[in-house]
Amino acid sequence: MNRLEELRRRNEAAERGGGPERQARQNKEGKLSARERIELLLDDDSFDELDKLVTHRCRDFGMNDQVIPGDGFITGYGRVDGRLVYIFAQDFTVFGGSLSESNAQKICKIMDLAMKTGAPVIGLNDSGGARIQEGVLSLAGYADIFLRNTLASGVIPQISAIMGPCAGGAVYSPAITDFIFMVDQTSYMFVTGPDVIKTVTHEDVTKEKLGGSMTHNSTSGVGHFIAADDAECLRMIRALLSYLPQNNREDPPRHPTTDPSDRMDPTLDTLVPAESNLPYDMKDVIRRVVDDGDFFEVHEHFAKNLVVGFARMDGRSVGIVANQPAFLAGCLDINSSDKGARFVRFCDAFNIPLVTFEDVPGFLPGTDQEFGGIIRHGAKLLYAFAEATVPKVTIITRKAYGGAYCVMGSKHIRTDINLAWPSAEIAVMGAEGAVNILYRDLSAGERPGKVAEFNERFANPFIAAEHGFVDDVIEPHETRPRVIRALRMLETKVDTMPRKKHGNIPL
Repeated sequence: MNRLEELRRRNEAAERGGGPERQARQNKEGKLSARERIELLLDDDSFDELDKLVTHRCRDFGMNDQVIPGDGFITGYGRVDGRLVYIFAQDFTVFGGSLSESNAQKICKIMDLAMKTGAPVIGLNDSGGARIQEGVLSLAGYADIFLRNTLASGVIPQISAIMGPCAGGAVYSPAITDFIFMVDQTSYMFVTGPDVIKTVTHEDVTKEKLGGSMTHNSTSGVGHFIAADDAECLRMIRALLSYLPQNNREDPPRHPTTDPSDRMDPTLDTLVPAESNLPYDMKDVIRRVVDDGDFFEVHEHFAKNLVVGFARMDGRSVGIVANQPAFLAGCLDINSSDKGARFVRFCDAFNIPLVTFEDVPGFLPGTDQEFGGIIRHGAKLLYAFAEATVPKVTIITRKAYGGAYCVMGSKHIRTDINLAWPSAEIAVMGAEGAVNILYRDLSAGERPGKVAEFNERFANPFIAAEHGFVDDVIEPHETRPRVIRALRMLETKVDTMPRKKHGNIPL
């Protein structure tokens, strides 16, 4: 056989994967093939495959009779909106997408290239885990990948899409990456599966309940996004990438917008209820301030009392962090502190300015919170905001009480511009609680007068403004132009951290 025919034969074998029968089974389960996924994710005709002809080197357990070029992993590079990305996709039709020594080396190769060239890495996961026939060699492959995930963290964006099973040691590579996408009903992640759990703890649980997409998006917080199907998942990844720089040395891309930078919105003047105990949806505020009302929310279903996500102001990417009065009154708790801290640190690593909308009555009280370590978890969010050196702008819309005031991007932790609406209440605590402590012996008839006095003196933004802790008190309708002008002013900001190897965030 001549070499050209042999090359074509091997290429065709690689592209066939596990064959039409296994592919049909994949499609029947609502899943696209690995190659279809890559084609949908990347710009047309932009994919260059690497290591297409790599095969495993295992000769035990009859594996020498089962050799397929590519060995179940497709790796290479391509473009998303014209920008370079590296990608690997696990092909479940070949050995269940299991990780071998050979295909681990394929992943490591593109991760090394991504670090050298400064471009994101996207992993499309659909795998049965480590290849049992290879023993420690496959485990070593995972560890090699984990190391590169860690070294790349904060240098290039790393995105994981769980588009099928992801179990055992395989879960820790996605866990180190920046964002995890999951597909409803077809993807799941867990360290130990339902059978092992039943044997060890006698709990009966389904795969979906244990590690399905909604479990990880709403309960554990492992997943950041949930998609209805493979196609939507890949579209969402493209959308996320549009907000991100290629690496930590670049700024995020600017996008042209027809939304005027001086646009004012009178609706904001009446959006916050006059009664401070009534809820409102902070997402309404965010959408009325950002470009074109577009807000790409992250962790939408987890810790809903804090809202985080990406938007654009004046065409430039910003990270939004906001208390949500419509859920748990916007209190900070264990999960929201973790959620916020991780998001803030990502934005800081990748030069994305932070815009904070604050309405926080404090940290959530209760024994569950205290026993669960709310002090330690709350300190993570405080640490993240204080550590961040990107441009930081905070808008206090209503409550800013106690330690939570300090945490949510206050002036005292190096926030550059702090603005407040006239409805802002900046104090150690609410008037009722303060009066109960300060005037314990007052009669019931005298108490309302003291509450009114406290509200008059402290439940406003003016004392903070007098001390310079708030740079200006603004009318709500002028929020968008004021924030945009602040961000323009801060474009050349340079801030530094003391020289050190790294800090010790209270994990």
